[in-house]
Amino acid sequence: MLAFNRTNLQPTTLLLLGIPGLEAAHMWISIPFCLVYLLSLMGNIALLFIVKTDPKLHEPMYLFLCMLSVADLMLTSSTLPKILSLFWFNDRKIYFEACLIQMYLIHSLSTMESGFILAMAFDRYVAICHPLRHSTILTPTVITGLGLAIFFRGAILLSPHPFLLKWLSYCGSNVISHTYCEFMALIKLVCTETKIRRAYSLLVAFLTGGLDFILIICSYVLILLTVFNLPSKAARHKTLSTCVFHVWVILVFYTPAFFSFLTHRFGRHISPHIHIFIANIYLLIPPMMNPIIYGVKTKRIRERFFKFLIKCF
Repeated sequence: MLAFNRTNLQPTTLLLLGIPGLEAAHMWISIPFCLVYLLSLMGNIALLFIVKTDPKLHEPMYLFLCMLSVADLMLTSSTLPKILSLFWFNDRKIYFEACLIQMYLIHSLSTMESGFILAMAFDRYVAICHPLRHSTILTPTVITGLGLAIFFRGAILLSPHPFLLKWLSYCGSNVISHTYCEFMALIKLVCTETKIRRAYSLLVAFLTGGLDFILIICSYVLILLTVFNLPSKAARHKTLSTCVFHVWVILVFYTPAFFSFLTHRFGRHISPHIHIFIANIYLLIPPMMNPIIYGVKTKRIRERFFKFLIKCF
């Protein structure tokens, strides 16, 4: 057992267990994890480059998508290198302060991702339900303001989390049954009362991801009502096909996120390896899928991407 700080019983270092029950398979699991991480890096960097160099793509939807890509890159880069180090070299040790920083980045960046997906849903709502007012509602100033508001919401609301955990006493094991540092995984190591801290975490989760999801559902209900009232069948089909891709992005992001969140609090009968594996999927799949989904859907992005590949090779 590693040393503890005697003044407040804080561990100087923690040990990441990985995926409980699948430790022997870590090397094999690392192969798809590494491939997905590389695809995520290449896809999001390519998307940012394409949108930046093509003025015709400087529209609200793609500007919000770029903000989402930046958050995706930061999120995966703050977690995957350590996860791969754990899988490849059995590098389980992480300093307590580094663990708190990683936990803050994961939760704050995930909150920002949720906000950017909501902003994209709002853009679709305005474009479909109020097409004539789209350019006057989503002006460059409004887009910048929304982006900053989403950033500061994630940065500020999640800033107390590291301090809520830093000031507690850890008298149990210093082994985290996870591949990365997560609020609920860390708080399970605490030996003092944590009801208030858990309640704060739950409240923040509802005010961010939960509220975002409700607003997204409302926006798509209004979109569907508008679509079904369109006189042209072709117009209905085109609009619905566009919405399907956006709904897919929403499902890919929120499904594993809600599963992990609810399992930590209520899923006592779910196997730990299933929970932890899906928690990793939550970090891996959305950042990889977002540029692929929008790249497949948008002809101009596809064409620019293939031109970029031809120049590179």
